[in-house]
Amino acid sequence: MRSVSVLAPAKLNLTLDVTGTRPDGYHTLDMIMQAVSLRERVTLRRSRGLSLSLPGSRVPANEHNTAYKAALAFFHGTGLLAGAAITVEKHVPVRAGMAGGSADAAAVLVGLNELYGARLSAAELCALGAQVGADVPFSIVGGTARVTGVGDILEPLKPCPPCFFTVCMPAGGISTPQAYARYDRIGTDVRPDSAAAAAAIARGDLAGLCAQMKNALEYSSASAATKPICETLRAHGALAALMTGSGAAVFGVFADEAPAQAAKAALLRVYPQCWSAAAGGERCARRGARMRIKRCGTEKQEALCHGNRTQAGCIGRYCAGAEPKRRHLGRGRFPATVF
Repeated sequence: MRSVSVLAPAKLNLTLDVTGTRPDGYHTLDMIMQAVSLRERVTLRRSRGLSLSLPGSRVPANEHNTAYKAALAFFHGTGLLAGAAITVEKHVPVRAGMAGGSADAAAVLVGLNELYGARLSAAELCALGAQVGADVPFSIVGGTARVTGVGDILEPLKPCPPCFFTVCMPAGGISTPQAYARYDRIGTDVRPDSAAAAAAIARGDLAGLCAQMKNALEYSSASAATKPICETLRAHGALAALMTGSGAAVFGVFADEAPAQAAKAALLRVYPQCWSAAAGGERCARRGARMRIKRCGTEKQEALCHGNRTQAGCIGRYCAGAEPKRRHLGRGRFPATVF
């Protein structure tokens, strides 16, 4: 195999709550995250060196890009002396709270795993991804998941009830660090119940899910466009309308496609970046399990948790803080979204 292409889905935060702040300054979160059909395409070709291209995008194609960092993490983690020519076709808006960069990094890890037959498990890929960014593990797992900690605890859920999303990106993006710094200053009274949202998903109850959909960072984004976009979405029948992540993208949830398309048409008169999307994205972790990406410096500490029972090592033994384990390379076994 000389090349591989991977579809990298964006994500929406159906809920987002800030539950605390760690001593190192990172915020702990409780979120329901959903992969959607708005995707980037990442193509990887075997190469002696490492290069990155983003045709038509203003995003810098340098060593600070998450796709480039993910490739370095993969080659370091596997010990493979090889390279890749990476091309990212950007379709997800930047500084939108939709994890476009994290999706690119996840696609690079999944694609290199397939391209070189590295046979890394889902947990091992997630551990590598956690070194690159907090949203990368979810971007690898995809589907619908409850995500806690600093993005390192993933609980895959049943698929989101059938619905349609209309997503709108205003002109100005939002800096995630600035949004959290503003949250620390002003706080919020918006407190979503992610457990109740997860229960509604388990029942297939779209109305019950939408009743719980809130974002604790809503007031911290400082985007003047959030409120009027939400009002337009609700005026066209959205069951819920809210900002995703730290912003600036805003989305509405619709039970039927026609009002979702009507809302998109109305928003396009003011905002040139609007999309229709559906729930989508591959799942590679076992349904109903909690997957924790440990950062502890020892091997054999990945865990698959069932209720209060933790079974160490049952989904992989790569620890993000450990010395990378060199592997014999063979036929890949990770179910990547490749074509």
